[in-house]
Amino acid sequence: MSAEAGGPRRDKASGEPEPEVRDPISAPDASGRPRRVTRRFPLFTRDTARPEGGGRAAAGDAPAPARQWPLLSVLIAVGLGLLVTAFDAFRVGLLLIGAGLLGGAALRWLLPRVGMLAVRSRFTDIVTFGILGVTIVLLALMAQPRPWLEIPFLDDALHFTVRNS
Repeated sequence: MSAEAGGPRRDKASGEPEPEVRDPISAPDASGRPRRVTRRFPLFTRDTARPEGGGRAAAGDAPAPARQWPLLSVLIAVGLGLLVTAFDAFRVGLLLIGAGLLGGAALRWLLPRVGMLAVRSRFTDIVTFGILGVTIVLLALMAQPRPWLEIPFLDDALHFTVRNS
């Protein structure tokens, strides 16, 4: 409840009543509103922060595709891999998909701004792109028949799960 008006405070933008804050507060900030002093999460979230590096990858006056070139490069590589896979070269297509994801991890690591390629924190994006990319590349290299890469302990595991011989 607001002491000045005698009723609930109203949000200036929407006119709806603001939720009552039950967290400890201290001196007002520059705009005159009480400031939180606790590091606990607030009861009500009004907005979410953009991911680190989530700004435009190019200047604002550039056309939209140029501003999002990191995301487009990953999507083009993955799309090309899917197309190659559809034309019966599954191993090469999957290698292209894995390389596209690994390229996304590299772009996220090296560039300060990657546009919409940034989904969460830099660390989370790099780990996610990296694990998916490495997994797809390894699976493409070990796919039957005639695998390009053989890992002996995985061969023993496959013997008990998939093979009929």
